[in-house]
Amino acid sequence: MMTGGKPPLRSGPGRRGGSLALGLLLLACIAHGADSVRCQLADGFDFPVGKPNGEGYYKSRGYWPNGHLGEDWNGRGGGNSDLGDPIYSCARGVVVISENVRSGWGNCVLVRHAYRDASGKIAMVDSLYAHLHQRVVRAGQVVEKGQQVGTMGGNNGMYYVHLHFEMRKNLRIGMNRTLFARDNSNYYSPSDFINKHRTLSGSFQKYPIPLGLFAPYGQALEETKGLDSGQGFRVPTAPGKVLPESGPSADDEDFWSKLRNRLKQGTVTPGLDSGR
Repeated sequence: MMTGGKPPLRSGPGRRGGSLALGLLLLACIAHGADSVRCQLADGFDFPVGKPNGEGYYKSRGYWPNGHLGEDWNGRGGGNSDLGDPIYSCARGVVVISENVRSGWGNCVLVRHAYRDASGKIAMVDSLYAHLHQRVVRAGQVVEKGQQVGTMGGNNGMYYVHLHFEMRKNLRIGMNRTLFARDNSNYYSPSDFINKHRTLSGSFQKYPIPLGLFAPYGQALEETKGLDSGQGFRVPTAPGKVLPESGPSADDEDFWSKLRNRLKQGTVTPGLDSGR
């Protein structure tokens, strides 16, 4: 499924940088066997229940680092009265996980969003919708803001019915959450992120959104090195090794400038950055 739209707008100088960065990201994804789907930038973020503002729902449990890494949303009717209520994608993006992970997760949907941040750079973020009763989207599908991705559940009776909702700045996490630092280096406070990104500038241009790049639940992660979007995203380079329990490195922000310089010099090798 692909979104429709008009032909891409001609990019200005600032947008060329974002296009270049994601274009190089796509090349690296191809080099490492990762698929991608082209999608327009998110034009804003809304709440995943009671769209667009969470009407009829409340946060029964909030986000805090080194504790609860997301938000739990419940219907105001109490108990399991919200069973089967629709859950919506908080923004335009591409579904990268739609499966029954079982264990404490149950049915999960993970959507990857590309957006233009306050500085004008292209960034990416993952939104997770867990404990669903049903999933109504598939991996690789483009979804719009406010499009239904599933229905509210309680992981087959393990919990009272609610939505567990996360926003991840580190795109490597997938369902291997326990292998990553449980702090703000990897996660956003969901409501805080949404409230700061309700309306964003977009365009008709579509960007490559990488799928996967994390190990299946319960399996070892590949060691990561080099390519990073500035939001903690890295391309795997060494299969069979477990990722250390740490967040993105402090020098990630200058990666794209180094990569662009190498491109100008004709020395870019996707996935490698020996100068760091």
